[in-house]
Amino acid sequence: MKTIRIGGGQGFWGDLIDAPIIMAKEDNVDYICCDYLAELTLSIMRRQQEKRPEAGYARDFITSLKGMLPYLAEKKTKVITNAGGMNVKACVEKVKEVVKAGGYNLKVGYVLGDDVREKIPQLREQGVQMQHMDTGEDIDGILPKMVNANVYYGVEPIVKCLEDGADIIILGRSTDTAMFEAPLLYEFGWKLDDWDAKATGILAGHLCECGAQATGGNYDYDWEHVPRPELLGYPIVEVSEKGSLVLTKTKNTGGLVTVQSVKEQLMYEIHDPSQYITPDVVADFSKITLEEIERDHVAVRGVTGKPAPDTLKLCVGYLEGYRNIAYLPYSWPRALDKAKMAANILDKRMAMKGLKAIRTHISYLGVNALHGPLAPELDADLNEVVLRYAIMTETKEEGLKLTPEVAAVSNLNGPAQGCFFGGRTRPSEVFALWPTLIPRDAITMETHVEEV
Repeated sequence: MKTIRIGGGQGFWGDLIDAPIIMAKEDNVDYICCDYLAELTLSIMRRQQEKRPEAGYARDFITSLKGMLPYLAEKKTKVITNAGGMNVKACVEKVKEVVKAGGYNLKVGYVLGDDVREKIPQLREQGVQMQHMDTGEDIDGILPKMVNANVYYGVEPIVKCLEDGADIIILGRSTDTAMFEAPLLYEFGWKLDDWDAKATGILAGHLCECGAQATGGNYDYDWEHVPRPELLGYPIVEVSEKGSLVLTKTKNTGGLVTVQSVKEQLMYEIHDPSQYITPDVVADFSKITLEEIERDHVAVRGVTGKPAPDTLKLCVGYLEGYRNIAYLPYSWPRALDKAKMAANILDKRMAMKGLKAIRTHISYLGVNALHGPLAPELDADLNEVVLRYAIMTETKEEGLKLTPEVAAVSNLNGPAQGCFFGGRTRPSEVFALWPTLIPRDAITMETHVEEV
């Protein structure tokens, strides 16, 4: 019975560059899928592209690709990635350059059409509402501050690239799971209305999309006993033509694949387990069963699917404001009291300057920086505490009101035994997300395959 092995080579932009190289070298997989995108990532990439037209994609992928290419060519492994981000064409050109320099003969496919920022006014004129999915607010208020607008698309254009012979496929904002689902539909000839089969593809993608999070990284259960965490193996899913699915990891690496590690990844970011909504299928994870069939091999059974929704998710990134953050450490004795006094001084100085802040956030590293108001008050006289004093303002100029105050209060104008980290603070942009839905027929996707 035919079985396809698909590896998850990256879990985010900034993940270990050598992870997909190790997978390509040490193991035998049919496909390696590398996920780089999140909502904030797209806004950052847009800003990069605005500064340099040739930027706006995940350049880390190019470094990984150079290391993978000898093994891809030898083992006939294909690569699918959303590293194209906001500038798919620029990423494709760089991929072609690397392939040519290595003397390889490969086909590079890519998909365009998810970037709809320029179409938003036209869609609004056509009556497309684009209300916020959580609040119901109308989108028009944030359009002047819009940075990017990208549609989450599904599996069909990726399958088309595979049908046209692509060896490397560069995508923009496809869903993470579609990259893993596409090879299964292509290899097995699964129908686009076979909802259980497509749900199996979504499950495969969901288990692998976050990289080592499924294989012992970011692991809450028994975390101190993960073998060789300095060299975690990345996830590989083995799927048969009949739809059986087993999760394992790269050979000759650390980490683990257990029922517990799979459970933690399985429940990550899906909201309602009985209705995991994607552009391709609504997957039901609620009746899934797990069985460790051998070491680092877990069988995942029982996923089913229902018809896909009539709409697609559109994520609009917009500029919410500017943040300015100061970190001021204070030492024993009474470190927390000193930090609180410094925060009080800064509060009063900001009031004297007439600061107009959208919000101010004060927390203390070592006390409540992670848990906020849920953290209990501490009676212990701590060795050291770091004050984190953050403001968010509508304009950069307003945010700059904090900058000259930090050095003064941390050195000569505040509690003793303090200092500050990182030099003079500077305001930086804060991007916010506007999630909404649009009709499927409002979007046209393009597929291209070029021989290199």
